[in-house]
Amino acid sequence: MVKNQNEDSKKSILTSMIMSIFNILKQAFEFRDVPNPWQKSVGAAICTGVPMLIGYFSNQPEWRLVGGLGGFAYLYFVNETYYRRAKKMFWVVVGFTLTVFLATLLAPHPLLIILTLGFIGALATFLFGVFRIPGPAAIFFVMIYLIAASLPVDPMAAPVRALVVFLSATFTWFVSMAGAPFDIHGPETRALKSTYLALADFSDAIGKGNIHAMRNRVVNTLKESEDTLLTARIPWKESLVYNRLVFLNEQANMLFLKLLELSYQEDAKIPVQFGDMIRDLSKRIKLNVERKEKSASAADPSSRQSPFEKSQVLDEEYRSLLEIIYELEITVNTPLQDIAYEINITKPSRKMKLMEAMDKDSIFFINGIRYGVILAVSGLVALYVPYEMPYWIPIACAAVMLGSTIIATFYRAIQRSIGTFIGIGFAGLVLSREPQGYEIILLAMILTGLTEFIVMRNYAVAAIFITANTLLIAEYTTKISDITYFMQARVINTIIGSVIALAGTYIMGRRSASSRLNGLMAKLLRSQSRVLVLLAENQGKENWDKTLWIKEKMQINLTNFKMTYTTALGEISGNKEMIQELWPVVFSLEYISYLMEHVCITKGYLNISPEDLSRLNRVYEKMVHSIENAQLMQPEKAPVLDEIPKITQEINILQDILSKKIYS
Repeated sequence: MVKNQNEDSKKSILTSMIMSIFNILKQAFEFRDVPNPWQKSVGAAICTGVPMLIGYFSNQPEWRLVGGLGGFAYLYFVNETYYRRAKKMFWVVVGFTLTVFLATLLAPHPLLIILTLGFIGALATFLFGVFRIPGPAAIFFVMIYLIAASLPVDPMAAPVRALVVFLSATFTWFVSMAGAPFDIHGPETRALKSTYLALADFSDAIGKGNIHAMRNRVVNTLKESEDTLLTARIPWKESLVYNRLVFLNEQANMLFLKLLELSYQEDAKIPVQFGDMIRDLSKRIKLNVERKEKSASAADPSSRQSPFEKSQVLDEEYRSLLEIIYELEITVNTPLQDIAYEINITKPSRKMKLMEAMDKDSIFFINGIRYGVILAVSGLVALYVPYEMPYWIPIACAAVMLGSTIIATFYRAIQRSIGTFIGIGFAGLVLSREPQGYEIILLAMILTGLTEFIVMRNYAVAAIFITANTLLIAEYTTKISDITYFMQARVINTIIGSVIALAGTYIMGRRSASSRLNGLMAKLLRSQSRVLVLLAENQGKENWDKTLWIKEKMQINLTNFKMTYTTALGEISGNKEMIQELWPVVFSLEYISYLMEHVCITKGYLNISPEDLSRLNRVYEKMVHSIENAQLMQPEKAPVLDEIPKITQEINILQDILSKKIYS
C-alpha cells in the first residue's frame, strides 16, 4: 500500500515537472500581438545589405563586416516623434563610431577590453533607462564593440574602421528619417488619438462598477501623450499643427477632470452618446489635424443638432460636459491659419534626471551597475574558453540580460538557447550548399528583415534568424574552414553566456527592487507634500521656478517608484503576495501626482488656509511614518480642498489602504 502511494507520488511529481517544462516552452514561443510595420523590416534589410554590397564590390572584406555593424544602428529606430528620432539616431551614430574606434585601439589589451566592455554596458543601460529612450538599449553597442575587438589586431586601423561605421550608420539615419516629409506629426497625432479613445472608454465605464483600472489607464495615456508632445517640439521652429495638438492635449485633461467629477457622484451613469462623440473626435483628430481650410463639420455649437433625443433631459453637469466636447470639436476643425492658441511648455531638466538617478536606490543606477558587472565577468570568462569567437559569451550574456527581472531573464535565456540551436541547424544546412558572396548578402538581408519583423512578437523565433544570420555573415567575412567546429563553439558559448546572465541576475537582482519599494514610496510622498506646501505659498506665482523644480522631482520619484514596482513583480522573493497587493497604492500615488501636476501647470498656486495645510502635512507625515516603520496607519481625515476635492478624496483612500495592510 505504502509502495503504491510512493509510486503515485513520484508519478505526480514527474507529471508536474513535465507540465511545468511544457508551460515554460509554450510561453517561450508564445506570439504577442504587437504592431510592427513591415516598412521597418524592409528598412532594416536595406541598412544591412547596402554597406555589405559596397564592401563586396570594392573588394574590401573587412569593410563588409564593419559596414554591416554600422547597419545595426537602424534597429534603434522605433515609433517615436521625428525630432526625438533624429536626435537619438544621431547619438547612436556617434556612439557606434566611438565604440568601434575604442575597441580597435584597445584590442591588444584584453583586460582593458573587459573593463571598457562593462563600462559601455553599464553606461548605455543607465542612460536608456534614465531618459526612457525606447530601443534595444546596450545590446548592439556591446555587440559591435566585441566584434570590432575580435578583428585582426591593428590599432592603426582605428580611424578607418570608425569612418566606415560612421558612414554606414549615417546611412541608417537617413533611412530612419525617410518618412518625415510625409508624416511629420504622425507619432504625436497617434498618441493623442489613443488618449481620446481611452477617455471614451472611461466615459462608458462610469457607473458600471470598479473604474479604478480604467481611470489609471487614462492617466497613463495622458502622461504618454504629454511626453510624446514634449519630444516633438522643435525649439527653433513654430508649428501651428503642433500648437493645435498641444492644445487638444490640454483639453483632454480638462475633459478627464470633468468625467472624474461625474464619476464621484452616486448612481452616476453617463449617456452612451458622450462616449460615441469622443470616439468620433479621436477619428477626426487624424483627419483634420493639418486642415488648412474650414471644415464643413466646424459648425457653431449653438446651431449644432444635439445627439440626444428631444425627450432626453440632461442635468447641468452633463450639459457642461457637452460644452467641453463642442469646444474640442471647434479646436479640431479650426483651420490652421486661424489658430491662435498660446501654449506654455516646460521640459523636464536633464540635469535633474541625472542627479536623481545617481542614487543607490535608483532602479536605473542599480540596473546599470548590475548589467556592467555581469557583462565584465562574462568577458573575463571568455578569455579562458578554448574556442574561436569567444566574444559570443558576453554577447549571449548581454542579450539575455535585456530581461529586466530574474523571471524575464530566465525566459530570455530559454528563448536565446532554443533559438540558437535551431538557427545553427538552419545555417549549417545553408552553408553546406556553399553559397557565393552575393547570395550570402541577399540571405543576410532577408534574415535581418525577418528578425526585425518577428523580434517584438517572439524573441525565441527571432533568435533563430539572428543566429543563422550571424553564422552566414561570419562565414562570408572570415571564410571558416570548419563549419561544424564553429557551430559547436557557438552553441557552447551561448550556453555559457546565458548561465552567467542567469546566475549574475539571481545573485545581484533577486530582491534589489522589492527591498527598495518602501523607501521610494516614502520619498514620493514627501515630494507630494512639498508640492502642496509650495502651491500654498505660491500666491501670484512668486516662486514659480521653485514649484516647477519640485514638480519635476515628484515626477522623477514617481517614475522611479513605478519602474521599481514593475521590476519587483518579476523578482523571486518571499513577499510576492505583498508586492502584488501594493498595486492600489501605486494607482493612488500616480493619480495624486497627476492631479498635483495639473494644478502646477494650469494655476501654479492653491488657496489653502494655514490650518488645512498643517493638517495635510500631518497626514503625509503619518503615512511616511507608517511605511518606513512597517506599521498600520491610524487614518486622519484630510481637509477638503475646494479647488481640487479629488486630491483629498484620494489621500483618504490611500490612508484607508495603509490602515489595513502592512507593506514591508
